[in-house]
Amino acid sequence: MKELKDTQNEHDSRQISIDRVGIKGVRYPIIVSDKEERTQSTVATLALMVDLPEQYKGTHMSRFVEALHEHRRYLDVHSAVRLPSRLLRKLPAQRAHVEIEFPFFRLKKAPVSGMEGMMDYDVRFEIDAERNQPGTFTLTIKVPVTTLCPCSKAMSDHGAHNQRGIVTYSVRFSGAAVWIEDLIDMIEECASCPVYSLLKRPDEKYVTDKAYENPVFVEDLVRNVAVATERYNAFSWYRVEAENFESIHNHSAYACVERTIE
Repeated sequence: MKELKDTQNEHDSRQISIDRVGIKGVRYPIIVSDKEERTQSTVATLALMVDLPEQYKGTHMSRFVEALHEHRRYLDVHSAVRLPSRLLRKLPAQRAHVEIEFPFFRLKKAPVSGMEGMMDYDVRFEIDAERNQPGTFTLTIKVPVTTLCPCSKAMSDHGAHNQRGIVTYSVRFSGAAVWIEDLIDMIEECASCPVYSLLKRPDEKYVTDKAYENPVFVEDLVRNVAVATERYNAFSWYRVEAENFESIHNHSAYACVERTIE
């Protein structure tokens, strides 16, 4: 049989290393820890990447898929964290980066009627590793919230404008991990009111009144989350971003706080 040429291992003369190269858009089943049900199964979209030294023409894309499928039918958090190290064993790289994005589902009761509806939250794991160095794990959650404008409330005699917003919350842990559900609850408590998937009329009155009683600017929202984060004593770093989809403007309002916790 004729020997097949390994083009990727050929020498490249341009003397330019590549920071990240790999595969994106891979969908794979994953099992996630769930505070109420212990685990839940969902489907993740993955990106797996490494750096490429300047002397190599290309990387071996099939080895990324090999590393992923070594976990058989499902990934879980523990196997996901080990993925970058597996990539570094298979490829001549110094750094590896893995992103795992998935919908996290939660049954949520309406505040008055108690009727249940399913909410979904976008969650992302990012794992970075360097050869012979400890890696870093970053958790990101996107949480929809309601905010009511303090300025509008102060000026108006008959109401105030409110809007749905998204809090994008990223943390790195310094100790034991915290439940995703607990972080969602913390973020919702920092807003004017949570968002629900199912509301009856008594519930709708409740959330309208609650938001009116708890007006927050987008600046208030990120500051509230920052204060709550630092009270946890569980994180080494965090970033909280808030975007309000303004109901009376043709733009969004945005704020961000990022801190390293000593």
